[in-house]
Amino acid sequence: MKRTTLLAAALTAALLGTAAIAAHGTHSAATPAYVTAALADPGRPKDDTDLDADRKPGETVAFAGIKPGSKVMDLVQGRGYFTRIFAKVVGGKGYVYAFAPSELDAMVLKRLPPGTDLKKQFYNYSNVAVLHGPVNNLAAPESLDVVFTAQNYHDFHDPFFAPADVALINKAIYAALKPGGYYVLIDHSAPAGSGLAATNTTHRIDEETLKKEVLAAGFKLVAEGSFLRNPADPRDKLVFDPSIRHHTDQFILKFQKPRAH
Repeated sequence: MKRTTLLAAALTAALLGTAAIAAHGTHSAATPAYVTAALADPGRPKDDTDLDADRKPGETVAFAGIKPGSKVMDLVQGRGYFTRIFAKVVGGKGYVYAFAPSELDAMVLKRLPPGTDLKKQFYNYSNVAVLHGPVNNLAAPESLDVVFTAQNYHDFHDPFFAPADVALINKAIYAALKPGGYYVLIDHSAPAGSGLAATNTTHRIDEETLKKEVLAAGFKLVAEGSFLRNPADPRDKLVFDPSIRHHTDQFILKFQKPRAH
């Protein structure tokens, strides 16, 4: 009996260890009901829902750990694809801050009707506020559970974002998060070892370079997702090239601010 118990305990430990490794390598858990409901929101524009198959928002939200009641920053929210989903996921007890860097004002306003107020993009969501200012001045009105950015981090290194200071931005994100909070990033993969060479050409970044920069701010890497990967992407084309657009090889990384002791 004792031998059977020991064997069972060993098997359980092995299985748990395997599960932990799998969780670090990818994310395969079922999509929570609150995420499914958010994706089914009839208020989502068709332009958004048409991208769901490629952007995998269900897997992304679950991986990021965004839940009802979460306080989230969507950093460089673009047209609000994820902002709208987050608003429905976090619900009335949560809040979403869409941080719109002022460095992008001229670029964004070219795509919107004349006279558009950037702060009123999400007026249909009472639990969303637009924070607008230089990215180097990033801050939040309250402590956050998650800071999220998709396909934007590489741009912080580019001339049109100057004088963005990546080290300063990462430290500001660290300060904005609660202990135990998450910093979740998606970006387009550049060839391994290319560093920052592709950020302003093909709009990609070397994954290892990004990791080093974020870890330098005090974060710990706690999970890596594989559900946005595309091994067929040669990783040498502009991400807007019609032959690869919406199908680039992308990585998603989850960093954590250490919990207070």
